[in-house]
Amino acid sequence: MLVKLSHRRSEALSGYLFIAPIYIGFLIFIAAPIVVAFGLSFTKFDILKGATFIGLNNYTHMLTDARLQTVYRNTALFTSISVVLNVGIGLLLAVALNSRLPRLIRNFYRSIFFFPVLIAHTYISVIWQFLYAKDTGIFNYYLSQIGVGPIPWLNSSQWVLFSIILMDVWKNTGFAMLLFLAGLQNIPGEYYEVAQIDGANGVNAFFKITLPLLSPTIFFILVIFMTGALQVFDSIMVISEGGPGDASRSIVMYIYEKAFRTFDMGYASAVAMTLFVLILGLTLLQFALGRRWVHYE
Repeated sequence: MLVKLSHRRSEALSGYLFIAPIYIGFLIFIAAPIVVAFGLSFTKFDILKGATFIGLNNYTHMLTDARLQTVYRNTALFTSISVVLNVGIGLLLAVALNSRLPRLIRNFYRSIFFFPVLIAHTYISVIWQFLYAKDTGIFNYYLSQIGVGPIPWLNSSQWVLFSIILMDVWKNTGFAMLLFLAGLQNIPGEYYEVAQIDGANGVNAFFKITLPLLSPTIFFILVIFMTGALQVFDSIMVISEGGPGDASRSIVMYIYEKAFRTFDMGYASAVAMTLFVLILGLTLLQFALGRRWVHYE
């Protein structure tokens, strides 16, 4: 009995040692910065003089910050459109490439659509800057061939956010496609055989079999894509720097500007805490709603 107990303790200790680096990393790189940012959000932080407690002043100032409202609106618009397009197009591509195509052709198109995912946002943003150039860009060149005037993709407040969303969809749709393909290949083929015997066509099988059984994958993709879109930074920073004006500035860019350009760490921390609460709240809401539509076998 004592030998078994000692063996179990030894196994438990080994397990804790294996997972310890994960928890230590979480505490150092995630939990601690959140706690520090929360504390700084109640201060007026000066690099030379240190932090001075000012209570809720940073939070009350956010209510009258017109720029903050603009960047939150930009972030919400970017998130809603990019997530819908990435998930929708990714699903369509996955269904198309999961059909009975020759293996060589299927693998070729899978590689083509997934390739942009492997390239860093910074490099893609630099390349798309040239594609979007008003006078020398490829897009405007081909548009001119069909009689459409040059579009100020990155120089107009009406076009710039749409241009960045288009680039983001081109970059990330392949990742959604890959996850959907994994989900589709886990659906047993027997379900479709039975549906075919019962007289169901392809459309009925898609809505009655594919979508319900793919709902856990859809849920996972929605969560990770929404979280990533709300924190968009590098691609916008490179391609437009948030301009013209604040037309494409995201909330993370605004936090960066306040923290490291105007050195208003206290206010930047307060804004960061609102973003943290927003992401946490939306994620919990998705989990709560997911219980109603996510189908687990």
